Amino acid sequence: MSLLDRHVGFVHALREAGLPVSPAEGLDAARALQVIDLTERESLRAAYAATLVKRPSHRPGFDTLFDLWFPASTTGLYGSRPASGPDPRTAGIPELRDRLAELLLEAGERPGELDAFAREMVERFGRQPASPGRQNWFSYPVLRALSPETLMARLLAEVLAGAERGGLAEKVARERVTRGIRRFEEAVSTDVRRRIAEESGIERIARSAVRPPLEQVDFLRTTKADLARLRREVHPLARRLAARLTVKHRLGHRGRLDFRRTVRASLSTGGVPLTTHLKPRRPHKPELVVLCDVSDSVASFAHFTLLLTYALREQFTKVRAFGFVDTVDEITRFFVPGADVAEAMTRLAREADMVRFGRTDYGRAFERFAERYGDAVGPRTSLLILGDARSNYQPPALETLRRLSAGARHAYWLNPEPVAQWDTGDSSATAYGGIVPMYECRNVVQLSAFIEELA
Repeated sequence: MSLLDRHVGFVHALREAGLPVSPAEGLDAARALQVIDLTERESLRAAYAATLVKRPSHRPGFDTLFDLWFPASTTGLYGSRPASGPDPRTAGIPELRDRLAELLLEAGERPGELDAFAREMVERFGRQPASPGRQNWFSYPVLRALSPETLMARLLAEVLAGAERGGLAEKVARERVTRGIRRFEEAVSTDVRRRIAEESGIERIARSAVRPPLEQVDFLRTTKADLARLRREVHPLARRLAARLTVKHRLGHRGRLDFRRTVRASLSTGGVPLTTHLKPRRPHKPELVVLCDVSDSVASFAHFTLLLTYALREQFTKVRAFGFVDTVDEITRFFVPGADVAEAMTRLAREADMVRFGRTDYGRAFERFAERYGDAVGPRTSLLILGDARSNYQPPALETLRRLSAGARHAYWLNPEPVAQWDTGDSSATAYGGIVPMYECRNVVQLSAFIEELA
């Protein structure tokens, strides 16, 4: 494969993985290759990263794809082995563990040797027989054979060399060893992916090796780790949403006529009111009511919406939040500004009265909300509904929602399901969307687009 083919394939793989790479940026990367030494692989990586990567969160996916399209070696071509240390192909496990311990302590100074050792270990332990003429490759047998995590106590003893345990020196040493272990594990995983790509094709492994960027991860498929990272994304979005809704309030209507000033100004024109004067509008304090589905069918989305609700409480002067499954309860008390969000969600799950029979019922939730909390929605209120509009074939209570929507200044509905799934099964998306404008909101990108549309 020529360098041009690899460049084109690499840029295409980045786009398929969700990284925003424009044609112009692809050309910039190609021009950058003209001014670097192509035999220096890390210089090549840096040139591509400088021209193609826009956000720190995109860098892990970029590095994974770079290692596939521009591998450090191909099978059987490892370059010269380090002069010191046992032959990885014939040495026993104790000798290999001794060599690994030595490299882990010097991982920051000799990364090339650690990577070469990882490739040798994959060659020796990572191969599993498959169909004739093919091999399966796995990281687990390598890590099981060498058990790098079990070397921690030994390495700490060597680094500290009799120094006092439990202090800053031990903490620094432990972080140093941990970084070395993680570097070895990543090197093993990288070589396993490279070998699979050689046998199955780079394009095939590239599609499964990289998760979409965080802002494109579907809310309904987020993991606990994704939700922890999403916390950092929520607060900027909440500030933008608050700003957009405030602008809509400010531009909603002009001030009332100031009759006295208008008459006084008309004296200079013989009593003819050529210029009208308006009273200055009173500053409007934006108010928000959030009504969110917290049922198990949208558990991950509900977790994100509660994070958003928590962030919005710090932006609006008045926010009231309500959660429901088949009945509704106000959950504002759990999201006091400054409270720990994880603790707030734990209390919410334990104390809030949102479940009656455990089956989502939008109609009953709307009716119960109107009955108990109808005064929360007024002419100064923006109503934000978050949920998938799936009500287990129960009556949708459309008239109740219409009254609530009519009483609010603005109303919006964010649905975490793709539009193609609306109105399938027990979904009442179109019926509800005819009353409250409904937006597909599956990830951070779509939430950002919704916020921009409010202008």
